[in-house]
Amino acid sequence: MINQKNYYTEYLKRDDQYLAFRPQQEENRNRLVREARDHDRALAQTSNEIAMQAPSEDTMMEDEQDSEGQEPHGSKIIVIHPGSQNLRIGFSNDALPKTVPMVIARKWPENESEEYGGEPLPKRAKIDDELPDEPEKWFGEQFASIYCSMMSDLKTRMRNNKRRLLPNSKELVINYNRKVLPETISEHNDPHRIDWTPIPLQNPPEHITGHAALRIPEKSQPRYKLFWPIRSGWLNEDAYSQRNLMFNDVALILEDAIKSQLGLTRRKDWQQYSCCFIIPDLYDRNYVTVMLDMLSREFGFKRVCFMQESLGGTFGAGYSIGCVVDIGAQKTSICCVEDGMCIEESRVNLKYGGADVMELFVKMMLYDHFPYADINLKRRYDFLLAEELKQKFCTMNEAEMVVQLFDFHLRAAGQDTRKYTFKTYDETMLAPMGFFRPEVFDHSSKLNGRRKLLDRSYDIYDGSPNDPYSTAQAVALQYAGQNVPTAVTQAPPPLALANVATPIKQQPYSLLSRLNDEATPLSSTAGSPRLEGTPQPGRASPMLDEAEKTTNGRVDPLIERVRAAEERDRILPIMPLDRAIITSIGEGAKGDDRKLRDFYGGIMIIGGGAKTPSLNTFLETRLRELQPAYNKEIMIGLPPRELDQQLVVWKGGSVFARLSSSGNDSWIHRQEYDMLGAKLLAQKCMWNW
Repeated sequence: MINQKNYYTEYLKRDDQYLAFRPQQEENRNRLVREARDHDRALAQTSNEIAMQAPSEDTMMEDEQDSEGQEPHGSKIIVIHPGSQNLRIGFSNDALPKTVPMVIARKWPENESEEYGGEPLPKRAKIDDELPDEPEKWFGEQFASIYCSMMSDLKTRMRNNKRRLLPNSKELVINYNRKVLPETISEHNDPHRIDWTPIPLQNPPEHITGHAALRIPEKSQPRYKLFWPIRSGWLNEDAYSQRNLMFNDVALILEDAIKSQLGLTRRKDWQQYSCCFIIPDLYDRNYVTVMLDMLSREFGFKRVCFMQESLGGTFGAGYSIGCVVDIGAQKTSICCVEDGMCIEESRVNLKYGGADVMELFVKMMLYDHFPYADINLKRRYDFLLAEELKQKFCTMNEAEMVVQLFDFHLRAAGQDTRKYTFKTYDETMLAPMGFFRPEVFDHSSKLNGRRKLLDRSYDIYDGSPNDPYSTAQAVALQYAGQNVPTAVTQAPPPLALANVATPIKQQPYSLLSRLNDEATPLSSTAGSPRLEGTPQPGRASPMLDEAEKTTNGRVDPLIERVRAAEERDRILPIMPLDRAIITSIGEGAKGDDRKLRDFYGGIMIIGGGAKTPSLNTFLETRLRELQPAYNKEIMIGLPPRELDQQLVVWKGGSVFARLSSSGNDSWIHRQEYDMLGAKLLAQKCMWNW
């Protein structure tokens, strides 16, 4: 028997007793042995006079092997940053990554523009199964009222800034666009004609990925339908009927990108490479664990590590402290970073981005009698055209808000090129101003299919939801619940209940009062079987008012936490960009005035949606209007060295992946993953998993 009064043990008190730390130490030890051997060999060669003579065949072969083994640092590390619209992928020592559309085309009975009877995007209100003659009535009264309100606010702002306004500018635009007819250009006279993806009649491919998928003709035989596995920063569960199909499409897109963009055509060579995978700040834990399994077992990478997007932004730009605002295609994330760590309570994930600006820009031009009235964003060539128009013409510079004449070329497979001319006035500036009036965006379908295939993560000990959450995100949900009706689903999803645990006093139930519950998730490891009585995915349950009460009229605290998570899933996080930045900085500083000033002075906007001209200047002005006390401190910067704003996060991931082994212990090796599974993330992640 052990003497209970005086005994001592070293069990789990040293790092080398954790399996997760031992591979790192073994790698460092092997590196020291290799360096010592090279040093001794160099000394022997310099001291030996025979070494100056012609070397033997064995020595030559050994030297050739050594020279081949000295590869550029980072050439064996692949950095992957998936997004809603584009995938960035490349080697860690590359200057810039390769960009591939995050899309896959599969053989299907009909393409995406023919589904649901050919319903167009943006959707247009119908009266008696016909569109009204006036485009002002196409999108309903609510959109028309918000659009007119934005025009009025912009005119007031322009007058306050002493800008000259022509009184009949809108009439000039509408009258011109009504009369425009397209000019037809034959294909052989079009110097910029598009090479469409050919589909062979014999043995057509089952799937096509990347740029080639977007160039498949609409009337191809057989038909192909586009699938986007990631939408609004979430997995696109609404487009799939099975979870395995969804992750299989993600794997196919990554595999084709590795083979075509990186030149690694043989899968057996992948086991020599490491992978740094970039994930959102507010992620789904089940998504991360599935990706870890895919990269380690299916792709066979030697080791894998994960990095958060905002942290990648600071690594790429060289910021030590600041507020990172990442405006993507369909998601905007905001987070305060200090000394290489994301401040958990400051993380905000908003479900709008550059794609919403593109759709709004098309709506506003159609409202003003756009000459190409048949534009449909579900058609591939129209989608690429709208993206091009947004990038060329949208701006936040008030000096450019005058009546201007533009033109564009419409190119479709099997048709002659058509050249259109059109005039714009305030649409080019009002569309990106949707970042500050997000209720004008269409949020009606963004929550469709949420939690249909991928359930939320639960703590293995008490069964409570433990996906990451933040106080700043709770404020964004509260704003959306009060001000954006289309961001809240009407019918609540079914609730998964557990056995009754320790009872507490019942409180009056309110949607908004539950948003802050469990803001900080409980930390635990994953990979073990769920305990009996914990919530199971897909289990329906009785009504809350009947199931949550015990015999004493008390409420199970586990049910309260599960219900709060259910209510959060019913609301789409929507908030004006300037308010969201102030909220994030306020939660990140926690009342510390010095940190507030540091964060306000280090705001950096990155991402494709941030490339709108003069957006940083306009946002800086808005923040100073809302926070006059920090007028001198507020400063919005761009990435240094003229780095493309879309590539900053990937660049940060490449810098992080090339850190020396002694400074980066977040790698998960294949051998330890086979033994311990996803529970390694609790020890390997640099943040609170």
